[in-house]
Amino acid sequence: MEFINMQNGSGGWPLNAFITPYLRPFFAFTYLPAETERGMPGLHEVVAHVAEYYRDQGSAVEAFQPSRSLPEKREPQDLVPELLRMFDTRYGGFGVHQKFPPHCTLLYLLYSLLADDSTDAQTICRKTLDAIRLGGLHDHLQGGIFRYCVDREWKIPHFEKMLYDQAMALWCFSLGSKAFAADGKTYRDMALNIVRCLEECFEVDGLFLSAFDADTGHEEGATYLWDHSDLGEILKQDDFEAMKEVYEIEPGGNFEGRIHLVKKIDRSLPLIDEKLLKTRRKRQQPQADTKILCGNNALTVIALLQAGRLLGVDEYTGKAGRTMGRLLDLFWDGKRLAHSFSGEVLQEQSFLSDAAPVAAALAMLADVDPGWRSRMEKMLEYMETFKDPDGWVESRPDDFHHVPAGVFDHPVPSSTAMAEFAKASCAFVMGALAESADFRQPFTADFFNVTAILRRGRS
Repeated sequence: MEFINMQNGSGGWPLNAFITPYLRPFFAFTYLPAETERGMPGLHEVVAHVAEYYRDQGSAVEAFQPSRSLPEKREPQDLVPELLRMFDTRYGGFGVHQKFPPHCTLLYLLYSLLADDSTDAQTICRKTLDAIRLGGLHDHLQGGIFRYCVDREWKIPHFEKMLYDQAMALWCFSLGSKAFAADGKTYRDMALNIVRCLEECFEVDGLFLSAFDADTGHEEGATYLWDHSDLGEILKQDDFEAMKEVYEIEPGGNFEGRIHLVKKIDRSLPLIDEKLLKTRRKRQQPQADTKILCGNNALTVIALLQAGRLLGVDEYTGKAGRTMGRLLDLFWDGKRLAHSFSGEVLQEQSFLSDAAPVAAALAMLADVDPGWRSRMEKMLEYMETFKDPDGWVESRPDDFHHVPAGVFDHPVPSSTAMAEFAKASCAFVMGALAESADFRQPFTADFFNVTAILRRGRS
């Protein structure tokens, strides 16, 4: 991914890369049709050209080496002004095209608001949290959020649901209920609905599966869309009129002739929403990606712990502990932390992206219950094996192809930033002084900046 971003300026999925016999990428792209069409080169044509190029000039191909450098340092007072320059003041979020939920940026700003009541930070957080909560990114009937919106206005999502997005959004909205106490119930309700989505959709045998497809029966969003005439038949006239006051309900729809639920006013319709959800549950549902990913489950444990503390719901704290117990039973053998579990197969390779959030989650659990401390200390010791003189590595040479740890904090904290956060969290539990931390480039490294706040506030 780092290579395609460097080569093209951006990257995404599907990610197709050509690599040398030494496993170094030298050409990459995202989607291409099988055959050339509408001016877009076909995969077969590209493969032929690449094969010819490598056959003739392969010896001249330079081996790509991922960067080991951290994002640039910044002064803390410069961060919010820089973020404000990137902020979409009209619709919330960042950028003027498709909109991804900026979880790490929101976390940094929300934590900073607990110490410094910045008007600009308040504006960014409120407008973005409300855009996510009221717009099309939010599944208004069952809770949770979709992957991203394809438009600047946050109306039409790519209908995929990811576990890591639910975890990060739960953390953000729980923190939002604390940072904006006057509107705390608004963000609290959103957080509670995300937990509902986790429990009803993602939870299986005490752990959480990875994702749900955007398509149902090869049709984008089919499970979630409504026909105008169907809504009129399902609901009583009074309910239908009430729904049209709250949601954007037009006969022509807002997505390929159909209706995706987007709120135009901030009002709840719990009975109507439940009736529609009951109907929706009878439809074919999107296929689930049932693999269990260790790191994303640990991130969910962190979010549940934060929700339990910030919302005052002890049940979530207990749920987090039970989930961590199941996670360690499945993935940790006392020496190595496995990566994934799917189809009764355990992928035993070790990655920092698993060890760091597990260590951070154990630190939070140990802060609540000292009975977790010995497991925290063992995981911290294990996590430290993913470090070499040049910094953190994603995988150890004896375990997997050697890959430096990432440093880009979107959509989830980078492995490097989460490892630093875990170290600081463990130090606090053990009563040690936290190492100082620099603030770094905003948006790119906002979870680094969460750690900097944590260390400066509790050092």
